[in-house]
Amino acid sequence: MLKATKLLMLLVVLAMLAAACGGDDDEATPDTLPETTDAAPAETTTAAPAETTTAAPAETTAAPTGISCGDGVTVGVITDQSGALAIYGAHINRGVPIGFAYATGSDVQGDGLSASEQTYMLDDCEIRVVFKDDQSNAELSATAARELVEVEGAQIIIGSVSSGVTATLQEIARENNVILIAAPAAATDLTGSTFDPNTFRASRSNYQDGMAICDQFVNNDGFQTFVQIAPDYSFGYGGAQAYEDACTFFGGEFLQETVFAPADTTDFTSYMTPLAESGADAFLVTWAGGGFVPLLQTAIDLSVINDTTVLGSPFVDNVVMPAFFGNAVGTTSVILYHYGAPDNPANDYLIANQAAVGGTNPDLFDADGMNAAMMVVEALKASGGAADADSLKAALEGLSFEGPKGLIEVRAEDHMAIQDMYVVTLTGFDDAGPLYENVATVRPEPPCLLEGEFTARCGDLPVGSLGG
Repeated sequence: MLKATKLLMLLVVLAMLAAACGGDDDEATPDTLPETTDAAPAETTTAAPAETTTAAPAETTAAPTGISCGDGVTVGVITDQSGALAIYGAHINRGVPIGFAYATGSDVQGDGLSASEQTYMLDDCEIRVVFKDDQSNAELSATAARELVEVEGAQIIIGSVSSGVTATLQEIARENNVILIAAPAAATDLTGSTFDPNTFRASRSNYQDGMAICDQFVNNDGFQTFVQIAPDYSFGYGGAQAYEDACTFFGGEFLQETVFAPADTTDFTSYMTPLAESGADAFLVTWAGGGFVPLLQTAIDLSVINDTTVLGSPFVDNVVMPAFFGNAVGTTSVILYHYGAPDNPANDYLIANQAAVGGTNPDLFDADGMNAAMMVVEALKASGGAADADSLKAALEGLSFEGPKGLIEVRAEDHMAIQDMYVVTLTGFDDAGPLYENVATVRPEPPCLLEGEFTARCGDLPVGSLGG
């Protein structure tokens, strides 16, 4: 991944994506590699001009017929609009309206900040969408969710950026018998140890991250040995499990036990010392929040990161990429979404509307927001407009549709969203951010992580680990 030069960049199985993976409160048995589709190298992507005002492509989905839902359906969208993770909440606020417009054949009504209440028509069914800010704070998120359910009458909630916050939403959805669509939260628990039949994913999980990255590390870059550190709470446990399982499954080896440190750690010396000069090929880090900076500095100071240790990272969002990878042009890595990777009508629509409405390109989680909205519309089509939890669960389990990342398949057993991820080479930067060349598309299918009474739902899927 970082080629023979072993460039000094930390493998942050960034729980920056952390929020989208953690937050501080964040099918067929896969006994072979994840299915990989080679892609011919593409021309370097370029940013859509900010002055673009072109209307969305004509290939919107045709307005459906025959759908009626009585007094209408209310969807609540809870994400970070003003807190520490607002940079990622903005992606959801942009992507959700574009998804509703695309799936209903309507016009985009702006983002969730400029238009905090929007209405879309699915034939005779009115879909009202209400946006709320949770600042990535579990208490604020719970308050917003209860207002949406008890005051606004929401039958469906989409959210949130922080996986820790999304766990709170999962409990509220369970208590009120409404549907939660998790986007872009990635912690494995949501469709694992804390699984609830009312919760579905639109985004990938950090298990899918682990499978894609470990496949790239072990099978393409030749990295064989690993050590890692993670935060000492549910997101860290899930992330560590994913990387240990996936890298081992593909033939790698962990030289030491994972080191877990409290999420609020600022001095990492005692936690990093056991990993010093480990001799591992790669140092893997799952972390969320401001502690990442002192963690990285301590790793350098104590030679956890050194000339013999491979350091790499999945690529991240357009804004952060220049800071983390400004000196890494030519590096090949995995990214969960970049607007230049997929080639399909839904992604074309997302690119054109984001340019027209926001004056920028779609970013890392815009596609997740669009997919979450499309899931709602596709489920209502399948249920004939019925929005009670039982009808929606029946519609969502096994649902598939073509979104901006291509085919999204909602696995009936555990409600995972099976989807494409991308291997790309960083070719440079322009004023709008990173430029990539497509290398391959991968489609990881993680094991079923359900526990207790829900384990029987796993059926023929491998349970608990890739090896079953």
